[in-house]
Amino acid sequence: MQVKDIMTKFPVCCTPHTPVQQVAQEMIKHDCGCLPVVESDARPKLLGVITDRDIVCRGVAKGENPQFLTAEACMSTPVVPATREMDVDTCCQLMEHHQVRRMPVVDALGFCCGIVSQADIAERCEAAKSAELVRDISHHTAASRLAPV
Repeated sequence: MQVKDIMTKFPVCCTPHTPVQQVAQEMIKHDCGCLPVVESDARPKLLGVITDRDIVCRGVAKGENPQFLTAEACMSTPVVPATREMDVDTCCQLMEHHQVRRMPVVDALGFCCGIVSQADIAERCEAAKSAELVRDISHHTAASRLAPV
């Protein structure tokens, strides 16, 4: 099975200049915790991603006023994307390696055309694959919290 078979197609995106408050409103409206950050609507070249956690950790927790922040101030970059033709197992391995729960999908031009989440894998793949992904991402995340700083 390929990523194109399970990905959410045409996800809601934002640009680096999108206000963080608008990003959060889009997350609520579309019931998601991550938006791909692209150059523009007309040129959706993937630049990074912004998650609800990014907003909290890179903005709010640092005492920044979210009303004055843009996606660029909080987004994660660089980002490792999947491709539509990538095998789902390879995508899962990348998610595990990079400890991410969502992975943007790009076309041959680097334009964002989808996103794959743990939920997509849980809904469309065998239970063992989903369990392995959750276990490995959670294990690495927990282990990194225990590592000396």
